[in-house]
Amino acid sequence: MPSYVIPDKCDGCKALDKTACQHACPNDLMVLDKKTMKAYNQDPAMCWECMCCVKICPVQAMEIRGYADFVPLGALVTPLRSSDSILWTVKFRNGTLKRFKFPIRTTQEGSAVPDGGFPTGTDDLKSPLLFTEPESTKCGELPKVK
Repeated sequence: MPSYVIPDKCDGCKALDKTACQHACPNDLMVLDKKTMKAYNQDPAMCWECMCCVKICPVQAMEIRGYADFVPLGALVTPLRSSDSILWTVKFRNGTLKRFKFPIRTTQEGSAVPDGGFPTGTDDLKSPLLFTEPESTKCGELPKVK
């Protein structure tokens, strides 16, 4: 089920030129209606249901129906993102609410090391080795294909 905007909650990100959901949508589906200053999904059939727009909405004006593999049919899922976790709220058809909080970071913000501390291997672009191989694979030498 594609994401949808709750018009009563949406404030168009305080009338900025581009809303947060427009920035986050990988398929460029979110649009700001200049008359109402509300965002909307311009083509729900093309929605990937990735929840990027739902997670980033600063006023929680977006919802998505959850997949049956993690919530029962008909339940609403609303994530609330903070700098270190996401609080998932699941609203069941009978009105019951359940909340689950999960961390999204294992390191302090800005402290991640892109190469993981491993040497970056070769600068040869034609090499079959990946960025930090062979050290990151914990084997002395990678097997050769004959």
